[in-house]
Amino acid sequence: MSIEIRNVNKQFGDFHALRDVSLDIQSGELVALLGPSGCGKTTLLRIIAGLETPDQGSILFSGEDTTDVHVRERQVGFVFQHYALFRHMTVFENVAFGLRVKPRSQRPSEAQIKSKVHELLSLVQLDWLADRYPSQLSGGQRQRIALARALAVEPKVLLLDEPFGALDAKVRKELRRWLRRLHDELHVTSIFVTHDQEEALEVADRVVLMNGGQVEQIGSPQQVWDQPASPFVYGFLGDVNLFHGRVEQGEVVIGSGQQGVRLDSPEHRDAEDAKAFAYVRPHDFEVQRYTPGSEASDTGRPSGIVARLSRAIVVGPIARLELIPEDAPQAGDQAVIEAQIPASQYRELALMEGEVLVLTPRKARVFVEAPVA
Repeated sequence: MSIEIRNVNKQFGDFHALRDVSLDIQSGELVALLGPSGCGKTTLLRIIAGLETPDQGSILFSGEDTTDVHVRERQVGFVFQHYALFRHMTVFENVAFGLRVKPRSQRPSEAQIKSKVHELLSLVQLDWLADRYPSQLSGGQRQRIALARALAVEPKVLLLDEPFGALDAKVRKELRRWLRRLHDELHVTSIFVTHDQEEALEVADRVVLMNGGQVEQIGSPQQVWDQPASPFVYGFLGDVNLFHGRVEQGEVVIGSGQQGVRLDSPEHRDAEDAKAFAYVRPHDFEVQRYTPGSEASDTGRPSGIVARLSRAIVVGPIARLELIPEDAPQAGDQAVIEAQIPASQYRELALMEGEVLVLTPRKARVFVEAPVA
């Protein structure tokens, strides 16, 4: 079932939860609504489900307007963050619940219900827990049972609100892989809400980045990672270093004086002395020791940002470096630059805290703020 969201607005008192949101979701697609708390992603999910009504706009399922259709008639399955299982019912009874409360004319026979429930429990790989109660299950098992219960009524749309948010990191990672495999098998149109960028990028076919009640960018995980449409998207997807500077003739200059570094920015060649923001991911720095007198002869500047190593954290194959620029007015959180290099390179260089290094950006994304006329 395809879903069309057209010009949806929603306000709670003075708070604008959604501002003119439009979005198309293809049949059988798995889409992530990603963004910080308060960005409107859960409100949008609840409007799609029929649990909230938009102030303006419409929701269409396969071309039919369902904006005013009751939640019971939308054929939507919903999975919440905190499982919402009935504690007094066994696993089997929980999964069977949606089938047993159907109108008599649509209700399957007990034999059909039993067959369907065991089929679903096998699908989520928990058939052996049919007689247990929710309190006897782990968090990951409870969430899989909640998903089986949502699937029991054969929904045309599956909606998941932070489905793995209450679980520890290891279980979350396992369930992400499992959800992706399950979706590839069932092809139910699915939308899940998350604030975890790793989760969205790993699981979804497409990612919808939301901020302040609006859609910032829509694209495949690779597209939003490689081609962020705005500073917000760049900053939200993974760790990033932000540098302030100015654009001059297709180059952005960050830093000042002898510490200034020029980065090519051909896409902004028409900008004249405009305020610029350059984003560099930690793994996009080349790291070398700084040797006084190694400045480029034509500029008198180092080939990169001169910074002092304040801390190194080596975990597994990666060394994470925290550095303070030499031209920083004072050491503080805002001045810290984060860089990542292979742990093997860190050991080969035998770097010590307190040493002065040169960071050369291999890749940077520049956004320009046009000067006020």
